This record gives sequence, structure tokens and C-alpha cells, in this order.
Amino acid sequence: MQYHQLDSIEARELVQGFTVRFVHAESMTFAYWEIDRGAALPGHAHPHEQVVNMLAGKFEFTVDGDTRALVPGDVVVIPPNAVHSGKALTDCRILDVFHPVREDYR
Repeated sequence: MQYHQLDSIEARELVQGFTVRFVHAESMTFAYWEIDRGAALPGHAHPHEQVVNMLAGKFEFTVDGDTRALVPGDVVVIPPNAVHSGKALTDCRILDVFHPVREDYR
């Protein structure tokens, strides 16, 4: 069993305005994001399945050309290799879950 306190995990800024804390399980990675209003995530894709859990704020999110404004309670399942991007319309908090583990985020 693993037990983590998020505040004790080092926060890293991977993209300007996107600060994250990672928790790695045996087969999944959990990314707890704090995103500044106006911060943009460029289009990208990866071989991992990703589940986006919108916790706070409003985030404009595009997956394979389909754009939606995400609000708390929204969940998006992104298949592997789908191109996605986004922009924080307000300060946001998002939990992303990746399968398999994001080794590039260790």
C-alpha cells in the first residue's frame, strides 16, 4: 500500500502556467494539476489512455478537433494517440489519470 500527502510531493511546472504533482501506482499515473488562467497546453498525443477529471475552474479542451468548455464534474476519456490541447479560461484544478504509467513523468 502507498500513502501520499499531496502537499508533501514536489510541484513541477512542466508547461508555463501548468504546475503538477505526480503519484505513480503500479499501472497508472495520477497528475494533480494547478493551472493559471490563460495558460495554454499545445496540441500533443501520447500512447497512454487518459481520463481528465475537472475539479475546479473552466478549461477549454479540444480532442481530435472537438472543443468543449469543461467545468467541475466533467470527465473526459481520451483514447491513446488522440491529439488534444487546451486553455485555462480561469484558474483550474484538474486530475489526469494515465494508463499505463507515464515513465516520462517519473
